[in-house]
Amino acid sequence: MAVKLKLTRLGSKKHPFYRVVAANDETRRDGRPLEFLGYYDPMVNPAQVRLDAEKIRTWLGRGAEPTDTVRSLLKKHLA
Repeated sequence: MAVKLKLTRLGSKKHPFYRVVAANDETRRDGRPLEFLGYYDPMVNPAQVRLDAEKIRTWLGRGAEPTDTVRSLLKKHLA
């Protein structure tokens, strides 16, 4: 079972809100995640990001792969 760190979409039409989650790579985008790791709100200026660094490091240590978008969020906010 491969695990990915990815975004799930919430919010309403044209007002997205995303959660950063650890999920099996075969589950659909908004399927049940293994664990919630934070959130990303691109609709406020500047974009609001809150990440649980300890949980993220734990999942990365277990071999989870972040998607490209999550990787860029991690570089900006966990540097």
